[in-house]
Amino acid sequence: MSDTRQRTNRSLERTPIARHGQLTTPSRFLLAVRFVAATLVVVFLAGASVASIAVSQLAGNIESVDLVAGEGEEKLAAPVLGKFEGGFNLLIVGSDVCDNPDGCADRSAELNDVTMLLHVAEDQSSAVAVSIPRDLVVPIPSCPTADGTGSFNSMSAQPINSSLSYGGLACTVLTVEALTGLDIPYASLITFNGVIEMTNAVGGVDICIDAPIRDPGANGLNLPTAGIHTLQGESALGFLRSRYGVGDGSDLGRISSQQQYLSSLVRKVKSDSTLTDVGRLFGLAQAATANMKLSSSLANINTMSSMALILKDVPLEKITFVQYPGVTGQGGIYAGKVAPIKAQAEELFAKISSDVPFTTSGTGLGATLAEDEAPEPVAPAPDAPAPGPETPTTDVPVDPSAPPAAPEVDVLKGVKGQTAADETCAKAYQG
Repeated sequence: MSDTRQRTNRSLERTPIARHGQLTTPSRFLLAVRFVAATLVVVFLAGASVASIAVSQLAGNIESVDLVAGEGEEKLAAPVLGKFEGGFNLLIVGSDVCDNPDGCADRSAELNDVTMLLHVAEDQSSAVAVSIPRDLVVPIPSCPTADGTGSFNSMSAQPINSSLSYGGLACTVLTVEALTGLDIPYASLITFNGVIEMTNAVGGVDICIDAPIRDPGANGLNLPTAGIHTLQGESALGFLRSRYGVGDGSDLGRISSQQQYLSSLVRKVKSDSTLTDVGRLFGLAQAATANMKLSSSLANINTMSSMALILKDVPLEKITFVQYPGVTGQGGIYAGKVAPIKAQAEELFAKISSDVPFTTSGTGLGATLAEDEAPEPVAPAPDAPAPGPETPTTDVPVDPSAPPAAPEVDVLKGVKGQTAADETCAKAYQG
């Protein structure tokens, strides 16, 4: 891959530290960006009284962890509120850690069930969220131990979802940095219970399915009819986790349904019904902060509020969800897993790192665009003259005040996904 590593937020003041770090003393707050960016903004802008409650109650929830980096690299200082300049990269990790005090029969180690990299462009006009398949086989670099006394050995080929159990959130960040070539100074981890509580806080998320979906292994998911369903609690979590209920039954299929869910959630969070309901917003913020762990670079009010001020203004059609290019059905080290398609990945991250706009080549395996209603035919005006012979065109002076034509946007062949504005339906698994 070409060298696309870049230091984001170049205008920020820097503070040198030794970043081969460890877990820090717990403290807590929020930003799972697509989940709660608009929430955070409105809470802080709703008025001094609401903001003071948010600061006192939510700040006490934040748990943080130090990230790690190469020798000589520096940690970004927190920006002044509202002065966040440039773009940034944020890794959002969904953990399948067992929240049940009696234990969970289906899992023991903590894995990164969802790994999603959010890139906000340097001009802050667009954002791209890349979903990395949990079964994608990748190199895992040497990661420091949690107590900071040593390091684990690197591994040449492991499913990326093992990086969290191997070396914590910091190790997942290092792994994704090596995979994508992008520097990731910010990261957040949210548990399954956090997903449930956040979905409940917004009153449920609407999703569309093209046929009944049943997956007992995904929190007992049972959606008996095609059409729109409002998901909350365990049903929402089951939909996000379902592998054998959507697409082709592979790890790649459920990424499409996760992107559909997140797009619907973004639309709801940014809708008037949510933005004008301070109680709902504060409930969403509480649910998020109580179930998240943040990198120490992110776990402060200035950083998160400044990011949120950027994200609230990004149009839905400029928030793009894409899937890291991969393929199943390969042998050797990729047997039963996902193999990266390196050429497509290099092209994707070259576009992302350079902030070059692009569109995907369609939705993924587990989703399809919802059918639009056919437009009403437009009848010609009753006195409209019949079309005559075509007349030759002449040069027309260009109006200098007219807006420039929109630049052509490349379609990335093989890269699948959707924008937050796209309304899609999950494809039920028919195998």
